Amino acid sequence: MLKVLIPTIMLIPTTWFTNKSWLWTTTTLQSLLIALFSLHWLKWDTEVGWTTSNSYLATDPLSTPLLVLTCWLLPLMILASQNHIRSEPMNRQRSYIMLLILLQSFLIMAFGATEMIMFYIMFEATLIPTLIIITRWGNQAERLNAGTYFLFYTLAGSLPLLVALLILHKNTGTLSVLTLQYSPNLNLHTWANNIWWASCLMAFLVKMPLYGIHLWLPKAHVEAPVAGSMILAAVLLKLGGYGMMRIMVVLTPMTKELAYPFIILALWGIIMTGSICLRQTDLKSLIAYSSVSHMGLVAAGILIQTPWGFTGAIILMIAHGLVSSALFCLANTNYERMHSRTLLLARGMQTILPLMASWWFISNLANLALPPLPNLMGELTIISSAFNWSYWTIVLTGLGTLITAAYSLYMFLMTQRGPTPTYFYSLDPSYTREHLLIFLHMMPVMLLILKPELMWGWYA
Repeated sequence: MLKVLIPTIMLIPTTWFTNKSWLWTTTTLQSLLIALFSLHWLKWDTEVGWTTSNSYLATDPLSTPLLVLTCWLLPLMILASQNHIRSEPMNRQRSYIMLLILLQSFLIMAFGATEMIMFYIMFEATLIPTLIIITRWGNQAERLNAGTYFLFYTLAGSLPLLVALLILHKNTGTLSVLTLQYSPNLNLHTWANNIWWASCLMAFLVKMPLYGIHLWLPKAHVEAPVAGSMILAAVLLKLGGYGMMRIMVVLTPMTKELAYPFIILALWGIIMTGSICLRQTDLKSLIAYSSVSHMGLVAAGILIQTPWGFTGAIILMIAHGLVSSALFCLANTNYERMHSRTLLLARGMQTILPLMASWWFISNLANLALPPLPNLMGELTIISSAFNWSYWTIVLTGLGTLITAAYSLYMFLMTQRGPTPTYFYSLDPSYTREHLLIFLHMMPVMLLILKPELMWGWYA
């Protein structure tokens, strides 16, 4: 763990002391080396399930794919940000890269934490760099409003979690993830215990986000710069799912009854947010709402609490992280050329940038879960476990899958097909950097088809 965490922290002095002409090259290369080095976590040779570097940081099959995804994303964020940050003063460029590195450090400590309190502190610490990135480098004037939404939704959800964790520590005497699963089940039958159960999950449901408490997400995505959107979609939403899986072992006896409204809300949210996607005019907003739809499926899979549900949730989190991040990068390449995210204004791009259109096509097919991609594998396992839980869920999940296919194709047709507007008289060509960026997103998705056991968690 420290072999990756310490080089990540040492990236901060590298960022501040590197020669300004080599800043982007050096940080990209060093972060890519860290990402490649993190792949050694995927090699499992322990029977216990945990590999530990010390008593506070450890990895297991659940956290490993998310840790590797976090490390993989930093070089991609730096690559994606080059074009629009390069025009700023050098100090601001360094500050921007430093915030991305800080965010990765906090996320590594969050996913690797063996103590729930340490996880909580890192869970909250990720809020600060993300908030600064959104409010300082956001695109529109509404970015402060988006930052406020993001801050207050997250804080309102996570303060009850702190109290709930302190109560749990008082009752069990430990908050270590390693020993919590062996602690005796709590005798929970009162209303206060129901509130405690909700407090434990609310922070994670807000972060995922569950439909109904998702309003901060489209605002934050639309206003954030490309790196902000990428890290939000790819990793920060996954913190919610990861936290839920970790805390579920303690909540088991109560979840059977209390989870009903949340599962129904998550499944209903798939249809509602999918329908919202079908009538979006803003490209980034469409991709943001599609994230809410996919995370609804993940939330349902976790709350059902079967091995298949958990496995499907992890697979879908990893696959969605890579695919939605790629879609935000593609939306950004459009925005850098058009200076508009409105779907109607940027049509017929296929004739001008045909190779970029093929990336759009592959990413949209991955988003709608084309076989044999891991997105489909995750969705099918969750839909199967939901069907096993209740036959009626097939109506909601089936309809949700159809709507997902509809808005993914709608997004492709609206951006790539149709007559090319006459006002496109001087467009930049697509750069090698942009093709490399999308390739590095889609290559892991393709390779995971060949070895899906790397990411299906405990139930391999």
